[in-house]
This record gives sequence, C-alpha cells and structure tokens, in this order.
Amino acid sequence: MKIATWNINGVKARLETALAWFAEAKPDIACLQEIKSVDEGFPAGAFEDLGYHVATHGQKGFNGVAILSRLPLEDVQRGLPGDDSDEQARFIEATVSTAKGAVRVGCLYLPNGNPLGTEKFPYKLAWMDRLIAHAHGRLTEEMPFVLLGDYNVIPQPEDARSPQDWLGDALFQPESRSRFRALLNLGFTEAIRATTDAAGTYTFWDYQAGAWQKNNGIRIDHILLSPQATDLMRGTGIDAHVRGWEKPSDHVPVWVDLAA
Repeated sequence: MKIATWNINGVKARLETALAWFAEAKPDIACLQEIKSVDEGFPAGAFEDLGYHVATHGQKGFNGVAILSRLPLEDVQRGLPGDDSDEQARFIEATVSTAKGAVRVGCLYLPNGNPLGTEKFPYKLAWMDRLIAHAHGRLTEEMPFVLLGDYNVIPQPEDARSPQDWLGDALFQPESRSRFRALLNLGFTEAIRATTDAAGTYTFWDYQAGAWQKNNGIRIDHILLSPQATDLMRGTGIDAHVRGWEKPSDHVPVWVDLAA
C-alpha cells in the first residue's frame, strides 16, 4: 500500500499537475494539503475518474485537506480535536480496510506560525500540543496509524540547505522543533529519516530566488508511523522531480510503502 502526502498549493490551479502525478505514481492513498477549496468546490470527479474515493475538509481560499483512496474511506473525522473554536481546516482522518487489516490515516496541514511576535506562533504551538495529545490517544489503540502531511517544521539543521537563513523563522524555532521531537518520542518512526540520512533530502523549494535551480530546499513534509505501521514499512521516497514540472507546487510528494 503506497501512502503519499503532498501540499498541492491550490488543487484547482494545479489540477493537471496533480492528475499527471497520480497517473505516474499510482498511490493507493494520497493526502493533500492546501487544497484552498470548499468541499463542494473540490474537483472530486477528476480523481474519482481515476478510481479514488474522496474525503475533504475544505475552507474557502485557504488551508484545506483531503484524503483520496482507492479503497473506501471509513470513519472519516474532520478537524483536530481539542479546540472547538478552531475554524481552520487543517486535519482529516479516515480508516482504510484491506485484506490484511485496517490502517488509520491522519492528514495534517500544520500552521506555519509566521511572523514571529504575532498570534500566529502561539497558535502553531497550541495546535502542535493538540496534535500530540490526539496522536497519543491513537497510539493506545495499537493499530497501524500513519500521520502525514505538511508539518511546517524543519526538524534538524541538515534538513535545510542553508539553516542559518531560517533562524528567525517559525519553522525552525526551538519550540517548534521540540514539539516535533515530543511527537516522535510518543513512539512514532519518521519514515524518511528511518531510511536515509543523506544531505540534500528536501521536500520544499521556494518560488523565489531560484531556490529549485540552486537546490536551496528544506524538508518540512513528514510521514510518521506508529510502531504497528513501522513493522509494515517496505520503503519510502520523495518525488522531487515533480518540482520541475510546469506549474508546480512549491512542495513535492513524499510517500511510504506498507505491506498492508
């Protein structure tokens, strides 16, 4: 079972790019972030024509997440628990049942948190605290659980081509990174770093200053696996070549292959 995450940066603006990647990569489950569409405006039919079931948690013009699956999506839950006043569409979860058992998938678009010194950074940290609490509860269920998406966190200096450029950014603050470590310390395996420690392993290249051409990237899109999901892992990858396509997102797909 190939499970992927991709911040698409506007599904309508990049529909043809998305469909081309789906046709090439053939993911069994794909989690999209920043769809920037209300639920009824999401181009579900284009993906259904490729054989996918679609569940969205949308928001007009901003944010928005979606799970697309070749198998039916069960027990779909929209929104991260812990704050009923939070109206931002950043989290969706569903279960997929296979012949070998059920897998729970959580798709997230974690707040950016910039600029520092505004209410956006405390919101990011509070959201991460809620995510840690929710993930802890999921782990107690002892089923394969995949928590993936755009985390907007650069975990380590080696996850940036120029870490010094990010010292004043919310993505690289000690508070953000420590919460990401706290999430891992619950018992998750970070799929990409479990399979490679290579430098230059990035998932995002800014549109500005020729970042793609200079490989001036960062790694902020992550796949976290519960112990039960880790036992099923057969491989991972980053489809970096997609960043070079016409009308690309500034993020690229990241995937894990599970024996599920």
